[in-house]
Amino acid sequence: MTFASAYLAKGALFNSFIDEMPLPDMGMVVVIPAYDEPEIALCLSSLARCSEPPVPTEVIIIVNSPASSGDAGLRANRVTLEIIEQWRRNSVDPFFRLFVFDAGQPEIKGWGVGAARKTGMDEAVRRFSMIEKPDGVIVSLDADCTVSENYFTALWDDFGLNSAAGGCSINFTHRNYGGPEPDKVNSAIRQYDLHLRYYVRALEFTGFPYPFHTVGSAMAVKAHRYVKAGGMPRRQGGEDFYFIQKLVVSDDYINLDSTTVYPSARLSGRVPFGTGPALSQMLENDVAEYLTYNPEAFIVLKELFSYFRAETLDVPDSIPDYSGLPQPVQSFISGEEWDSKIREFIDNT
Repeated sequence: MTFASAYLAKGALFNSFIDEMPLPDMGMVVVIPAYDEPEIALCLSSLARCSEPPVPTEVIIIVNSPASSGDAGLRANRVTLEIIEQWRRNSVDPFFRLFVFDAGQPEIKGWGVGAARKTGMDEAVRRFSMIEKPDGVIVSLDADCTVSENYFTALWDDFGLNSAAGGCSINFTHRNYGGPEPDKVNSAIRQYDLHLRYYVRALEFTGFPYPFHTVGSAMAVKAHRYVKAGGMPRRQGGEDFYFIQKLVVSDDYINLDSTTVYPSARLSGRVPFGTGPALSQMLENDVAEYLTYNPEAFIVLKELFSYFRAETLDVPDSIPDYSGLPQPVQSFISGEEWDSKIREFIDNT
């Protein structure tokens, strides 16, 4: 039995699909889900140009497509696989070991990017389990990304060697768009990028304890924390958000600002929300300005959180006074429901 045996027996979607044993001192595994990725060679070349880390590293690509994509999805993925193999043949030997798993169109209910990311991260856990390395670093990346040259070294030096950290959000900024109407698309992506940063900074202003970006292409986790969190959710979108919410509450989640991931500014509808859909909606509706959240809402939240800090919930039958809540909060919840919810909190925490 290893640190991950019980999790893998219960939670993994596939048996091991890599025949080669991991090197005994392997320290990092980068996982990349790939569906219809004609520019994946750009991602691989970016990784290969990075400074070599002091520990052996692997890159695992999960080529897959949802059943809804039909034959077109399978054809697109054959192209992706050919591009990867061509890159492998033409590239100077990279410092990382590259493994590719063609998952096809799995007959798994709700298959999507979450299940694909989970498949790769579960395999990374399995490989760290083989060498009994619970502190191994599992990095989540997307196939349309490039990275800073210090990507691996910063991940190892500032996260891998940080024994107090179990997971991290990595700094990111979207690349400029080189397709049709680049000015409009680049304006849209800059606004969306700023919206994401404004939101996290606004949460930080309120006193909310977990102000982190939740971007699947810019995060990493230690193998033992991945297992403890129950693995990546099998969602068709938003899997990164829900997974990170399970990590942050342990107070060992950090922001890693010493390196940067550069996602592409591509238009996409393959997931229900996120960068691609946001850009597509702006351009389709000819929206020049991206609207974000009213700062007044965060001012109210700051007042609410300060109110809780001023009260005590560890005194029996103590319920913070409803009349002391900010007026917008009272408009949102009735006094009776407030009392009921607070009692529920006290009983369960």
